[in-house]
Amino acid sequence: MDWLYSLSGFLVGLIVGMTGVGGGSLMTPLLILLFGIHPATAVGTDLLYAAATKTGGSVAHGWAKSIHWPAVIRLASGSIPASILTLVVLWQLGLNGESSRSLVNLVLCFALILTAASLIFRKAIIERYRWRLEQLDPGTTTRATVLVGAALGVLVSISSVGAGAVGVTALLLLYPQLPMARIVGSDIAHAVPLTLVAGIGHWATGAIDWHLMGVLLLGSLPGIVIGSYCAHRVPETALRLVLATTLIVVAGNLASHELQSSSSLITASPEALRTDNHISSGTQTLSCSVAMVRGVSTTAPARCH
Repeated sequence: MDWLYSLSGFLVGLIVGMTGVGGGSLMTPLLILLFGIHPATAVGTDLLYAAATKTGGSVAHGWAKSIHWPAVIRLASGSIPASILTLVVLWQLGLNGESSRSLVNLVLCFALILTAASLIFRKAIIERYRWRLEQLDPGTTTRATVLVGAALGVLVSISSVGAGAVGVTALLLLYPQLPMARIVGSDIAHAVPLTLVAGIGHWATGAIDWHLMGVLLLGSLPGIVIGSYCAHRVPETALRLVLATTLIVVAGNLASHELQSSSSLITASPEALRTDNHISSGTQTLSCSVAMVRGVSTTAPARCH
């Protein structure tokens, strides 16, 4: 089984290296749907996996001076508190409970569709709204960046998805004057503390599989290197469309599984109620029989007659 995990890590790393996105949005659903990992464990493991892989990218961008640190600090000032608050709420719900499973799956579906939309419509969104956002004063841009960070903090902490494609699209809108390299570098640099804090939070609740994370890294690191080398040799637009289509299909699959699970629970509830009533009736009949044997039927409650 380990070699399948490593192969999955390699394929996801290959896509990440070629497109710059797809880590959490592919790895987490893959772990849930293909390998049957509990959603909370899949999210927690993927968060620390992302923190490890993105650290190398962040160091490379920092060395190349392609990080806009003010944007990173603003994003983090919103995302880190939001992540901690989200983890506290998840802890109260019980990370390994059925309610947590449903919450993670539903938020993951939403995050996957949002990521796919960012990949498909990024250019159209930027062309439509960039000129308006260019008119914003610095104070408004700062507040908007903090709010975007808070939204990403909630989304990433629950689903491990959104820091890549969604974060890049938001930064392109808020900082249109920055070159693409600095946008990507800033997004990766922000993802490191966010995924690390969220991953540590999941670790504290026991929702981490360290062995799984190790074999995923073993496959993904070579995949990222090879993917980065092939990035300029493969049409990016076609890759993004294929990736977006894959994310939509995966989101639909997750939603279908969740609906089937909910339907099963609803169907099982009346049956469970009938079983409880049957047991209760049997217990009452037995009690009445014992009372009659002891000769106290005249004082038995009216329900025994």
